[in-house]
Amino acid sequence: MPIKTFRGLLADGAQDTIRLSTNNGLTGYQIKKLQLMPHQYGSGSNEQESVVKVFTLEQDSVDTTIDLANPLVIAASILNNDTSAHQNPTVLTTVIDHVVVNQDIYITHKNNHSDAASCSWYLELEQIKLDVNEAAVATLKDMRAA
Repeated sequence: MPIKTFRGLLADGAQDTIRLSTNNGLTGYQIKKLQLMPHQYGSGSNEQESVVKVFTLEQDSVDTTIDLANPLVIAASILNNDTSAHQNPTVLTTVIDHVVVNQDIYITHKNNHSDAASCSWYLELEQIKLDVNEAAVATLKDMRAA
């Protein structure tokens, strides 16, 4: 299946929309990879404790709470980057729920550190051809969760 990639830079407290919806909804997507990198790295860079989450619906607020029981969360990742990497290496943990979506998704970033550093992100999605029934189920699942 074809792979689509997206990338960006999120400021602290920001949210981006990843446009996936089509007129007929017969194209689905499944997250294959979510990677994070600090905007600045190395000596003199900001320390950060970033939480990046991918949702099926737009969020009213952005925070550092990670609730994997929330059906709207389809991926979450944390990046802990310390300026003294030789003493405190960078930590990255990512969890992906391999659900199929056919609507827009939303990626958020919140930094729990006082430096409020931005975070670069990379998202890889596998494109999946859906039949009419699968498309209806994927669309209704998002509507019901709202």
